[in-house]
Order: sequence, then C-alpha cells, then structure tokens
Amino acid sequence: MGKKTLAELRVEIDALDQQVQTLIGKRADLAGEVATVKRADDINSVFYRPEREAQVLRSIIERNKSQLKDKDMAHIFREIMSACLALEQPLNIAYLGPEGTFTQEAALKHFGHAVSTLDCASIDEIFHQVEKGNAHYGVVPIENSSNGVIGGTVDMLYSQDLKICGEVEISIQHQLMSADQSIEIKTIYAHQQALDQCQRWLANHYPNAQLKAVASNALAARMVKDEVGAAAIASEAALSLYELERVAKNIEDKAGNTTRFLILSKESIEPSGKDKTSILVVTKHESGALFDLLEPFKEQGINMMQLARHPIPGVKWEYLFLIDIEGHQDDDKVKIALAEVEKRVIKVSILGSYPIAIL
Repeated sequence: MGKKTLAELRVEIDALDQQVQTLIGKRADLAGEVATVKRADDINSVFYRPEREAQVLRSIIERNKSQLKDKDMAHIFREIMSACLALEQPLNIAYLGPEGTFTQEAALKHFGHAVSTLDCASIDEIFHQVEKGNAHYGVVPIENSSNGVIGGTVDMLYSQDLKICGEVEISIQHQLMSADQSIEIKTIYAHQQALDQCQRWLANHYPNAQLKAVASNALAARMVKDEVGAAAIASEAALSLYELERVAKNIEDKAGNTTRFLILSKESIEPSGKDKTSILVVTKHESGALFDLLEPFKEQGINMMQLARHPIPGVKWEYLFLIDIEGHQDDDKVKIALAEVEKRVIKVSILGSYPIAIL
C-alpha cells in the first residue's frame, strides 16, 4: 500500500473526530443517567467523588499506549469528566483571588474548566465560603518546595472542621511584567512568597527597585496596569489576563519550584487505592515526646510523607505537627497506628484521607 496523501489523512482524522464526538456525547448521556439514579436514591447525594475520579484517571494512564504523554491523555479526560460532571451538578470552587493566581490555576487543573470559580481575598475566606455552603469546595496552598509550609493554611486547618479531599501540584514559574517595559522600573509588587522565591534574581537585576508585598501576585498584576514605573511578579495567566508586557521570563531563583494545594470539603471520602492521610498533632511537653509520636508509624510500616512543625495559633512557644502519611484512615494499619498515637499525645486531629495527586 502506498503512502497516504495529506488529503487522505485529513479525511481519516475527520472521521475519527466524528466518532470521538459521538462517544463523548454518549458518555455525557450516561452521566445524566447517573445523576437521575443518585437523586432517586438520595436527594442530597454527592455527585463529585474524588476517589472515583482518581481511579478513572489512574486507569487512563495505565492503559495509555499512544504517542501522547500519560499526563496529556489524563488532562484530556479530566476535561471530559469535568464537562460531564457539570451536567450532574455544576460545581462552585473557592480559590485565592483575584483571577489569574496560581491557586485558580490549581483549581482548574484539579476540577477542569467546566466549573464556576469564586475568588476570595484570603485563605480564611476560602474556608468560610465552603463552610457556609457558598462554594462546594475550596482550594488552598499548603506548601511550597522552596518556602515550606503555608502558615495561614495550617492555622485554619487547626481551627476549622473542614476535611481535605484532594491535592494538586502546580509548577511555579514567575514572570516579571509591566504596562510598558520601555519605562524604568522603580517599584515591584508581588506576594511576599514570590518576592522570597525571586530574591537573588531581583537583587542582581533590580537592586534599587522598591519591593512591595501585596495579597497575591494577580493583585500585583492588576495594580501595575495603571501605575507608571511599576512592575509585578505574577503568572503567565496574569500576563495575558491583564494585558501586560513581559519584562523577564521565569525569574524564580530555584528551578523546579512547586506548590502543593489542598482541596477542602465538608465530607470525608472513601479509599481510592493510593491515598495519603493528613493529621495535626499536639505532643506532650516531655522528653521523647516526638519519638513516641513517630514510633507507631514505624511499627506498622507506614511511610511518613511529611512532618512539619508549626506554632499553635494564639499560644506562645507551643507547637503542633502537620503530618502526612501514606494510606487511608480506614486501612487497618493506619487505624492501629492512629489509635496508638492518640494515647501518646495531647491531641490528634485527622484532617482527611485523599488520593495522592495524579496530575
């Protein structure tokens, strides 16, 4: 058989596109039937199931044999699933605004683009919007690979009763932007973490510029649109959203800078097969207290994925530990370990068990 012509290849692609479109439509029809069944069983039924979606995305990656990268194939299905879920129950997701932040990027990466988003002025407000039911879920930053744990999020996890039902990671690349790159930059706005993550670059390139911390990088981008001689450190999305000019690309000091975000919910979720559990622990004030806390996890062969110390809100010189362990709180070994930990510490709070990030 001879080599296919470009015209023949395009005809085949068009035919496949029709088939793909038809199959997606059938999937949407089935999603509608799922919604009908769920409402018949329980009018207050939960339509978004993080553990189920994690299982589906893992299966898609495992069976991918195409030229597409695993993550690219999973992203395609993420958007299909998002659109189908919107037919069952449109979701409203609270994030740290304004529009164009990395937190919004994390929300859309995790839930897909078929959701509505509610921008909040602070991490506290995200928690409150979910608690009040104004948002189905919230997305908050928890740790950065360069700066460590986000204190404001840990404070709210300690004081509020929301559950963690998911996580998502975003690669952080900072862009320097202004309304007119030909004008000398005298002031640079950004979130304090962004200023910290670009500290050496800024010292080398703009040693005389005044650095001003604001609530978010997207807010910084919005501010400099109308300020002569000002620049902002923000995301690629903010650059186009606020119609600014790029002054410098990827100015973060460390390559591979990544921020992990948590998905907040009112409900606990079932095991997905590859989960982690987050807990907050207040230890006793005595010798060997930290060893006593960690020993049960070692005895049960449980991998500890994070251990971070953080001041207890409102209590001077006293600390809590944020711990991530591998496994679901319903797993037998995890149950045994947590029960033993509870005997040895002042307080332990299970923040939630949730699928390990896939995308």
